[in-house]
Amino acid sequence: MNEHTTSATERIAPGHKRLRVAVANPLHEESCRRIVEREPRVTLLVDPALLPRMRHRADFSGDPGYLRTAEQRERFHALLDSADALLGIPGGDPGELARAVRANPGLRWVHATSAGGGQQVGAAGLGPHDLQRVAFTTSAGVHGSPLSEFALLGILSGAKDLPRLQRLKERREWSDRWISHPISRYKVLVLGFGGIGREVSRCLSLLGASVTVMSRKAGAAHPDVERFVAPDALGDVIGEMDAIVCALPGTDLTTHLVDERFLAGVKPGVTFVNVGRGSVVDESALVAGLRDGRIGFAALDVFEVEPLPRTSPLWSLPNVLISPHTAALSADQEEGVADLFADNATRLLDGHPLKNVVNTVEFY
Repeated sequence: MNEHTTSATERIAPGHKRLRVAVANPLHEESCRRIVEREPRVTLLVDPALLPRMRHRADFSGDPGYLRTAEQRERFHALLDSADALLGIPGGDPGELARAVRANPGLRWVHATSAGGGQQVGAAGLGPHDLQRVAFTTSAGVHGSPLSEFALLGILSGAKDLPRLQRLKERREWSDRWISHPISRYKVLVLGFGGIGREVSRCLSLLGASVTVMSRKAGAAHPDVERFVAPDALGDVIGEMDAIVCALPGTDLTTHLVDERFLAGVKPGVTFVNVGRGSVVDESALVAGLRDGRIGFAALDVFEVEPLPRTSPLWSLPNVLISPHTAALSADQEEGVADLFADNATRLLDGHPLKNVVNTVEFY
């Protein structure tokens, strides 16, 4: 086991200024060093033998074929149970998270390496006492830039009729010219205004698009947003939109928000992009809309069931771009997670509010 520390390790308590952190997901050595350099009061407890091998940068799940022996599992649990905080949800498994929280009365904080860690916290079935005792945070915001780029890819693909260009190339056909649709004249609806929604809005605004945002927490005016609308006012604006970007978390309130009724009101030929959660979209309604022309093009990074079943009609529809939930990955994502964790560790040690705290009512 490696301990990244600069002094003796001691249990954090009132008056103490150290934080023992068990690394529960794979993390590169340089990322571990980055954390303790930024916050030297952190002690990282790491045993690479107890974690799956990373296949690439920011591969926090690791090799799916990795299995711990009974002896390794016992050591891994002992490591988690000795810590004040966890970096990562063990194995991404809500059951393992529940075990770690209940077995360790000194646990104060769990940081998920994903933006959607709130769903795993909800699935752990923790009681009110544990949800109050332990702070849960996510890596929301780290993925905003690559996901906004995927959203732009989807909108541009719809605006420039990528499926038509692909068909012409396959046929080696030089067709008549046709009118293009400039993004600078587009009206785009962004569903959700968290880290991803804000970055998508910023990028669209820079291209000259008119951005409308649906958010339950819309507040003061924002330079990248022309207007905010509440969920119950979507019907007043949806028919105007040339493109819709879903950047919503998966909660009980957002499940199947994009359904048959929603899609019945869209402008024919609208482009739809989902970089939020697959549960927000009723895929049967989406497929129907893609087939009858209500949706001209869809770019999807997330799905109701993942991996997307081979029997899904989405695979065979020519006006669909499918990304296997990989649009958020980038070469610098792991550094972003490390920096966010180090910043939150400083906040915890100094008694300041944490960033990206999970809503333990709706779990996002």
